[in-house]
Amino acid sequence: MHSQAQVKALLEDRYQRYNTIEFIAHDPVSVPHRFHEKRDVEISGFFASILAWGQRKTIINKCLELMQRMDYAPYQFVTQHQDEDLKQLLGFKHRTFNDTDLLYLVYFFKWFYERHESLEEAFLGSSGTEPSTQKERLEQFYNLMFSLPEAPHRTRKHISTPAKKSACKRINMYLRWMVRKDDCGVDFGLWNRIPAAELICPCDVHVQRVARRLGLITRSQSDWAMAEELTQNLRQFDPHDPVKYDYALFGLGIEEKF
Repeated sequence: MHSQAQVKALLEDRYQRYNTIEFIAHDPVSVPHRFHEKRDVEISGFFASILAWGQRKTIINKCLELMQRMDYAPYQFVTQHQDEDLKQLLGFKHRTFNDTDLLYLVYFFKWFYERHESLEEAFLGSSGTEPSTQKERLEQFYNLMFSLPEAPHRTRKHISTPAKKSACKRINMYLRWMVRKDDCGVDFGLWNRIPAAELICPCDVHVQRVARRLGLITRSQSDWAMAEELTQNLRQFDPHDPVKYDYALFGLGIEEKF
């Protein structure tokens, strides 16, 4: 067994090693790093996180193909496209995500950005009903995204929600990118209304395996409760920025096969 002090020392050391610019090139976060305008980062980052399953190299290539289909101007494409322009998206596919899903997400973003400045607001609800926990924020986002009558049922499986007990790895990763203030240049820290202290750690298979070995997860199922358990244990090491250890756990798992 590892003592808490040993686990913290290991995670701090690997956080310093893996939360670096060098990390970006081989990770889907490299896709939004190609953009500078806030809403381009939001949209490209959203797609990069949602498509983040499978080999990292394939994910990045697929995301770059999508950005090319959007003329490398995702915000402009989403908000100003004509029906004719949507033909550029036909035939796009990654695993079970296809052009039906893509066309709906583009439709949703057009609808949303006509009413809001930033995608952060999709997680926050309307004033007076603002969610108070990260679980509620993710549920709010999911419910809003599928509130439009045009929403295809099939697209729901690509956006996770804690209401279905999902660990929500990809959405949590997206929120880490957008919310965490990071002086190492990996995460963007574009959003200011969601506290970094309340982020939930993205739990992929590598993170889970390492976290279990270090005694940070006891729950056997891979679900929302497990993601909350891991994050709660990471808060003991850094209550203000628990998800920074995502890098350490992921690096230990994928680079070092810990």
